Amino acid sequence: MKNSVISAPADMDPHISWSLSLCGEENPHIALIIDVALKRKKRFEKQLTQIDGTLSTIEFQREALENSHTNTEVLRNMGFAAKAMKSVHENMDLNKIDDLMQEITEQQDIAQEISEAFSQRVGFGDDFDEDELMAELEELEQEELNKKMTNIRLPNVPSSSLPTQPERQPGMSFTARRTRAGLLPSSTTCGQIVP
Repeated sequence: MKNSVISAPADMDPHISWSLSLCGEENPHIALIIDVALKRKKRFEKQLTQIDGTLSTIEFQREALENSHTNTEVLRNMGFAAKAMKSVHENMDLNKIDDLMQEITEQQDIAQEISEAFSQRVGFGDDFDEDELMAELEELEQEELNKKMTNIRLPNVPSSSLPTQPERQPGMSFTARRTRAGLLPSSTTCGQIVP
C-alpha cells in the first residue's frame, strides 16, 4: 500500500483533492485525516449557519413576546385607569361642579372685600371723591392767582392818539420819513445839520 498511488476521482471535493496532492504518495493516511477534518469543517460551518438562523429566529420571537407582554400590561393598566376614572366620576355631577365654582368665586369676592376693608386708612372718615378734591384744589389755586393779579400795578395807558403814518414816497430815506413824521428833529440828521 505504501507504493500504491492514490488518485482522486473526478467528482471528489476540490479540498480533498488538494489535500491528496499535498500528501501524495508518501503518506496516504494523512490525506484521509485531512479529508475527514475538511468534511467535519464543512459540517460545522453548515451547523453554524443553521444555529445563527435559529438564534435570529429566537431573538425575533423573544422581541415579539416582550412587545406582546408590554401591550398586555398597557391594556390592563388602561383598563384599571378607566375603571378608576369611572368610579371617581360617578360621585361627580356637572351641576355640583358649577355650584362649587360659584361658591369659590363668592368666597374669593368676600376675601377681596375683607382685604380692601383692612387696607383702608383708619381715622379719615368717609371716602372722598377724587374729582371733588381736584376741583377744590383748582378753585384754591385760582383764588391765589386772582389775589396776586390784584396786587400787580400796570402802567397807565396814554390818552392821546398815536401819530398817523405818513405816506411813503419813493426814494425817500428812512431818516427823512421819520423827520417828516415828527419823530426826529428837522435840524439834525445823524449828527448833520440839514439846510
